[in-house]
Amino acid sequence: MTAAYDSPVVLDRRDGPYGEVVLRRHGALLQIIANGCFLMDTSDGRSERLLVDAACAALDGRPAPDVLIGGLGVGFSLAHAAADPRWGRIVVVEREPAVIDWHRHGPLSELSAAALADPRTDIVEADLVSYVNETSDTFDALCLDIDNGPGWTVTEDNDGLYETAGLAVCARVLRPGGVLAVWSAKPSPEFEGTLWNAGFRQVRTEEVPVARGVPDAVHLGVRPG
Repeated sequence: MTAAYDSPVVLDRRDGPYGEVVLRRHGALLQIIANGCFLMDTSDGRSERLLVDAACAALDGRPAPDVLIGGLGVGFSLAHAAADPRWGRIVVVEREPAVIDWHRHGPLSELSAAALADPRTDIVEADLVSYVNETSDTFDALCLDIDNGPGWTVTEDNDGLYETAGLAVCARVLRPGGVLAVWSAKPSPEFEGTLWNAGFRQVRTEEVPVARGVPDAVHLGVRPG
């Protein structure tokens, strides 16, 4: 357990394409900070695992579904997907070269080494918004964890992803009956409404209680077809 008086130790600090990214160790925890904004750490991972599991469950037993994970982060979602033999291809889109390097050659490899070695896994260095707009590939599930939620984006360029037009682009990369799952630091009834307006069906939210404050949430919607 990390003592309250421990001070974080910076392991690496880099200027990335979207600003400064920092990897810190705070006691036993590893933390990622972007432009001074705390993004995530290795303390829990329940909601990141739920992101993957809820998407898989919503596919109703579709054989070897392909999943696109938006955001590598500390690797919880990737590691959990790779540990599940039900998934087919596992494509992870991460825009920060430093984060990818921390997983391949740095301290975060302790969480993701097995997943990165899995032949189903492919890491793509790209901005998720650009990727979904430009790719001709399609997937059975799209699991997004690139922001702190639809109303709390890491960069302004991500804002449009959670609006009706941006969600329509997400639907374009989903196969008929495919599932969109979006991680959020708090439930958002407004975002549920936007999912409906963008044409998704079976819209719902699953919550993960936290020790203090509002629960983490995973918003889900199914593309008709």
